[in-house]
Amino acid sequence: MDILNLYIKECGNKEAARMIVFLHGGGVSGWMWNKQIAFFEDNFCLIPDLPGHGRSPGSSPFSISRTAEHLNEVISTKADGREVVVFGFSLGAQILVEMIGQRPSLIDYAIVNSALLRPMPAALKLIEPSVRISFPLTKYRWFSRWQASTLYVNEVDFEQYYAETLHMKREMLVSVLKENMSYSISPRIQESTTKLLVTVGEKERGSVKKSAEDLVQMSESADGIIFPGVGHGIPLADPALFNRVVDHWLNTGTIPEGIPHI
Repeated sequence: MDILNLYIKECGNKEAARMIVFLHGGGVSGWMWNKQIAFFEDNFCLIPDLPGHGRSPGSSPFSISRTAEHLNEVISTKADGREVVVFGFSLGAQILVEMIGQRPSLIDYAIVNSALLRPMPAALKLIEPSVRISFPLTKYRWFSRWQASTLYVNEVDFEQYYAETLHMKREMLVSVLKENMSYSISPRIQESTTKLLVTVGEKERGSVKKSAEDLVQMSESADGIIFPGVGHGIPLADPALFNRVVDHWLNTGTIPEGIPHI
């Protein structure tokens, strides 16, 4: 455990010249990156469980800014001259964008997956009443299985997903959703030296697609791609394709042929 009680798994090759940090989405934890961790096992990998998720305790209110600040400190401590790559999905991608805004030259490469970067004030008003209705349902396996299917959680991972759902506190869920729905990009992203790969699924909500377009337009060093036929969850939906595209981009700075650009 570190000083903020974040559980951070370390694996891979600690002597490697590259360090990769994986930031999961809301409602899951570090296990969502298992296929990526196996693929990139020759690198030194850090996989935090975000506050209130998985093995990390957390008290509300959840803070994207505070979590980003802390993770930047972890990277500063652990990098030790290595090239730094950070993956972020959904909530983790929002935190990643905030990390870059806070420390524009800390991270070398960032893979920003399915980040909502446009505030949704109308949706904010609906969070508490909708959670009041839906939260009791999360205790039922059938409801959790339906939720899991929207994130492409497979049968192997479902039991862990369901167990973690049972441990999620209502107050934490509300707090996470409020942060998620109110986050916007810091203008400091334009000062960043970080190279960005911004990804979105073809079937994602319009607000997420527009957020990806915003980020690509704001950053001179961003590549944007659309994964065809996929909604919210490309790292889980098609890990082989996702890993191949990211690996190609990290090694060549280009997008493989056949992948649509934003």
